Amino acid sequence: MVALVLFGAHALLGVSIAHFFSLSSTVQRLVLVLIMTGLSASFIAASILAHLYENLFTRIFYFISGIWLGLLTYLVFSSVIIWIILWVVPRVSAYRVDMPRLAMIFLVVSVALSVFGIWNAFHPRIKEISVRIPGLPAVWEDQRIVQLSDVHLGHIYRDGFLQGVVAQANEAEPAMVVITGDLFDGMDGRLENLVSPLSDLRSEHGTFFVTGNHETYLGVEAVEKLLAEVSVTVLDDEVVDVAGLALVGLSYPERGQKKDIASLLRSLSPDFSGRPNILLFHSPTSIDLFRFAGINLQLSGHTHLGQLFPFNFLTHRIFKGYDYGLSEEAGGYSIYTTNGVGTWGPAMRIGNIPEIVVITLRGDN
Repeated sequence: MVALVLFGAHALLGVSIAHFFSLSSTVQRLVLVLIMTGLSASFIAASILAHLYENLFTRIFYFISGIWLGLLTYLVFSSVIIWIILWVVPRVSAYRVDMPRLAMIFLVVSVALSVFGIWNAFHPRIKEISVRIPGLPAVWEDQRIVQLSDVHLGHIYRDGFLQGVVAQANEAEPAMVVITGDLFDGMDGRLENLVSPLSDLRSEHGTFFVTGNHETYLGVEAVEKLLAEVSVTVLDDEVVDVAGLALVGLSYPERGQKKDIASLLRSLSPDFSGRPNILLFHSPTSIDLFRFAGINLQLSGHTHLGQLFPFNFLTHRIFKGYDYGLSEEAGGYSIYTTNGVGTWGPAMRIGNIPEIVVITLRGDN
């Protein structure tokens, strides 16, 4: 399915380039077909090679092919807009559209957006929010929690990037740090060096982690072993008491499996029901179940807020409005979904800012 979509996008782009720039010779069109065919297979090929051979060359290939994927998105959108203009304008006016000039304008805009998106993707900023939790213990009043999510350590985001994220998190002087999944991108290889900066996280109550969908490629046991080395506690469908606050950690379902959230919540309920609590769950789903179970604050990620505009409209629809931001609802339930720190696929973010979330907790008063 992915290969078919990529082939179709490149076919549309190729036809558009040939028409907009009047490429009429057989040689020109043959060269264009060869280029589009090669580019259509580049990201899949790069993903396979980076998985089999983790080295500098494959990482660079993966990065470049991902950037092309992002640029392709805007080139295809631009092509569609130009085709619409070419169809509409002759029907409403006598103006003659200069196709090459119009195409060049859209090309420059697409490239400029992509360059900004690359810069943006590597510069996460602090996002501060405050949340009220009923019955919050006095020791937690005005205390800060740092939430990290979707860092996607791997072929693109390396230990140097994580060092910067850790430094920003420490500046907030948090009482606790939570990581809500997709810390890893799912790659094999030497991951110990990539996670080593996490040992520099500083908080009174430590760092807690739940798996996301990308950790299912590595396996929970492998992740637990890696994170134990850097003093990060993995919560695998369990509840821990953190200074009177019940921290509920649910792992992401394994590939090909479904998780019975309702049954799991019933089994864990004695450990958090009626107590001030926070839930860590990678995906902003099962909202009604968590609300009914008495969860006070759900922290999630996963959506990337679409990562590239206008896909945020798609995530908004898929996740029923819970794809980003804070929602405080009746009955003492709140959810914050972060758009994450890193990226997947194209190392680009357009229409949203990667973030490190600093949450200040407030009680009833």
